Amino acid sequence: MAAVNLGSTGADAAGTTPRGRKPAPAASAPCAAGALVPGATPAAQGGAEHVTEPVAYDAILLAGFGGPEGQDDVIPFLRNVTSGRGIPDERLEEVAHHYRHFDGISPINEQNRVLKAALEAELASRGIDLPVLWGNRNWDPYLNDALDEAKSAGHTKLIAIATSAYSSYSSCRQYREDFADALEDTQLGDVIQIDKVRQFFDHPGFVTPFIDGVRDGIAGLVAANPDLNPATDIEVLFATHSIPSTDAAKSGPADRGFGEGGAYAAQHRAVAEVVMRDAGATDVPWQLVYQSRSGPPSMPWLEPDINDAIAELPAAGRKAIVIVPLGFVSDHMEVLWDLDNEALETAGEHGLDAVRVPTPGTHPAYVAGLVDLVLERVNGTPVADRPAVTELGPWYDVCRPGCCENVRLGFRPALAGIAP
Repeated sequence: MAAVNLGSTGADAAGTTPRGRKPAPAASAPCAAGALVPGATPAAQGGAEHVTEPVAYDAILLAGFGGPEGQDDVIPFLRNVTSGRGIPDERLEEVAHHYRHFDGISPINEQNRVLKAALEAELASRGIDLPVLWGNRNWDPYLNDALDEAKSAGHTKLIAIATSAYSSYSSCRQYREDFADALEDTQLGDVIQIDKVRQFFDHPGFVTPFIDGVRDGIAGLVAANPDLNPATDIEVLFATHSIPSTDAAKSGPADRGFGEGGAYAAQHRAVAEVVMRDAGATDVPWQLVYQSRSGPPSMPWLEPDINDAIAELPAAGRKAIVIVPLGFVSDHMEVLWDLDNEALETAGEHGLDAVRVPTPGTHPAYVAGLVDLVLERVNGTPVADRPAVTELGPWYDVCRPGCCENVRLGFRPALAGIAP
């Protein structure tokens, strides 16, 4: 069962609102006359795929998922995550034991504190005067708190970094919806404008840590067992969060024709190919696998599940695996529980040596890359000068109409994209 992927937004079953959040707005966020993109800076309001007009942003908004920081926080946090779905506390407790195993503390908040400090240090080292505000979707500090902080400091033009690299409802559009909710909640839509950096799945700053990890992971397995032949004995498993197949099919612009799995699966496959190539491991078998699915068995989700894939490897002659958490930016609960606990246990049960490589975390290349993404929008960098390691990018600054629809809920007001 997934650690947190149990729901989306809205009012909870009791008709009340999760702590720190207000009901979702019925109308879209404020939009200047003639603008296609709600709540955006003038440079982005026209809806261009890539904004090449410089913007004098006065703060960075680091947007996180949020997580509990004690046993008493666990169930209220999970109510926030699943609000609108009427999931009883008894069911939530089935997931809560993952957090309770770690004393009720998700590592994600501390990781974002450390990332915030690393971003501030990187900005200072370059002489860039941009404060970093931090707000979460599901726990303290909330996005509303970050916007109130911005107002108090006189910041009116924010450039947002969501701590998620790929395109899908839960990894992109839901953040954009929550930005719209926060502007409505705080009644700051006439004061604050929010743009968002492009999805950075194929930015070299995000990809470099995985290249290092795969290279080191294979080398470590061979060092521990010199008889291993990487080309026949080792398989690399690129792991990411599973999502409903219907949502995956809606990820990314429909006119790009990504096929089964949509942009979400296509982006992961493209990055995995680059990682294997640049790690010097093109002769090593690999596959894209999924983890942390939830929801009823009758609902199709992206497959194969990582544990099912691991179970089949001995029959293919594999003796060892390298697990790459390609879909994740830091070692949060899905990594610590679903990979470091369940997947490694499955590997042991099937006699496979296994190593899990690090997430980007605060790797210098990743931190520098996030600052570079901000500077793309500050400077209005031409598309040709924007780095992207796959042919799919550089991704859009302004999400396209209909991108990443939530099939179950439909479209809600969202920032940083053209309304459907």
